[in-house]
Amino acid sequence: MLSCDQTAELAVALCATAETLGQTLSANAAALMAQDLADYGMDDLANALQACRRELTGKLTLAAILQRIQAADGRPDPNEAWSIALAASDEAESVVLTEEIRQAMSASAPGMAQRDKVGARMSFLSAYQRLVDAARRMGRPVVWSLSMGHDPQRRVAALEEAGRLGRLPAPELQQQIRRLAHEPMTQDGAAIAGLITGRAGTPSPKVRQKLQEVRAVVLANQRAADERKDAEVRALRNEFEQRRADQLARLDELQEKRA
Repeated sequence: MLSCDQTAELAVALCATAETLGQTLSANAAALMAQDLADYGMDDLANALQACRRELTGKLTLAAILQRIQAADGRPDPNEAWSIALAASDEAESVVLTEEIRQAMSASAPGMAQRDKVGARMSFLSAYQRLVDAARRMGRPVVWSLSMGHDPQRRVAALEEAGRLGRLPAPELQQQIRRLAHEPMTQDGAAIAGLITGRAGTPSPKVRQKLQEVRAVVLANQRAADERKDAEVRALRNEFEQRRADQLARLDELQEKRA
């Protein structure tokens, strides 16, 4: 929120910007516009006015200033947000996303569950735009956070990508990476490791079900392999018996001829 002195400075800047565009802005109009913009920071306002001076060919309006402030708030456009949401729907994938994306994903969840990707996308875009518009009206800054997937290696990669794109400040980025590097093994991780080491472990119900499914598949494959092996042994035994019978029959024939 701008102070009274900053709001007055903004009104002067609005008059000067309008003048560079060939427009005369009255003191009262400039004061009203400054009050409407007082929820934003001076740096954001200065950048928006500079963009207006460079880009506008018509009159300076409140809508034009707000459009440039909002475009620079760091929130992805709806299509990019949908791509991020799709990546985040993969439980193994780690993704850095905004609060608006996270909330809009709940609107698209029913469509995704029914494999209706078109319907899910439309629901997401509608909800996302509504959430972004509300956040911008209230002057809330964008907030990025990590949605962690099952694959630990992808978590660090997602954080590094967010740092490269400037979506997470360097101190928070380093803190998150250090935390992940020293993150203790989860209950599920200990249980899975126990399968290798032989030490007992209790996985969560979801992982326990998955392990049971994997075990069932392994046992079924083993049974099928055993059955194939038994069938091959029986076939070889039958072939051997048949050859032996054929040889005995030929020997009987030879003995009869000699007799």
